[in-house]
Amino acid sequence: MRLSYFLKDKIFFLSIQFFIIFFIWIILSIFNVDYKLIFLICSFLIILNIISITIEYLKKQFYFKEVYKNLENLDKKYYIYNLIEEPNFEEGYAFYNIIKKMSKVMNDEVANYKIANEDYRQYIETWIHEIKLPITCISLICENNKNNINKSILDELDRIKNFIEVALYYARSTNLENDYTIRSINLNELIKNYIKNHSKQLIDCKCSISLENLDYIVYSDTKWLEFIIGQIVSNSIKYKKNNSKLKFFVEETEKNLILNIEDNGIGIPKKDIQRIFEKGFTGENGRKYTKATGIGLYLCKILCDKMYLNIDAISNKNIGTTIKIIFPKDKSIFFSD
Repeated sequence: MRLSYFLKDKIFFLSIQFFIIFFIWIILSIFNVDYKLIFLICSFLIILNIISITIEYLKKQFYFKEVYKNLENLDKKYYIYNLIEEPNFEEGYAFYNIIKKMSKVMNDEVANYKIANEDYRQYIETWIHEIKLPITCISLICENNKNNINKSILDELDRIKNFIEVALYYARSTNLENDYTIRSINLNELIKNYIKNHSKQLIDCKCSISLENLDYIVYSDTKWLEFIIGQIVSNSIKYKKNNSKLKFFVEETEKNLILNIEDNGIGIPKKDIQRIFEKGFTGENGRKYTKATGIGLYLCKILCDKMYLNIDAISNKNIGTTIKIIFPKDKSIFFSD
């Protein structure tokens, strides 16, 4: 609360007080009261008013200062009502009641939004699981009736499956707490299983695979880590050159194990490299070579953050890109909660 605003609000009260003191001065002068006594009485009244105004200002200043302090420290501002005390002055009480009503309305709105958001998320997940059945049926039909047309259909189905997987993780991205389990994972086994399960896609794009120094144990969620690797490999294929190559290898430091996924694709421009994990960012390559959504790597970043992992990228245009997934060696980090 600014002092100037407070005094401006009190100008009528101060004017009345000045008039009363001036009136007392005149009356006492008429009755021939000694001027020293008149001065003493009027000075005493002025001091009383100053003390009263000062106490009132400090009381209000302290209250509103506490309100602003609590508000600044809150991430969710609509919880402010729970942190402020009921004041003992009229303006503060009116303010308190307004905040109380606004907080109730806001909390109701947030609760309704959360319910609607959860319903929508559950619908999306249900729809995704249901759509997988006809996709599987189409895949089986094409596999049993092999020809060039059906091969093209299978290729497009692989793309659809990837989009569906991204949509599923995106729908879950706002509510990940109960969707993962940290456990020990052998990187060599996980990556070999991934390559085996996606061998058709890798063979069709004529991608050669190199596996080096992968026999390490890391801590992560298997399903999430497979999704992250899948998105990285999908991007490498999407932005590949002829004679596409993928290399998986681990670097070890004192505190971390770093899984490197290196390709020899078109690379990422320097101006884009710092933004590739931002939501919706497609960059120059996304606009020029393919219609990208900018969601895949964003989800990779979200999942890594949740699992206490780091993800980074280095790239040289027309030479290739290396995505680094960084696993802390200290397993207590994963189980501290």
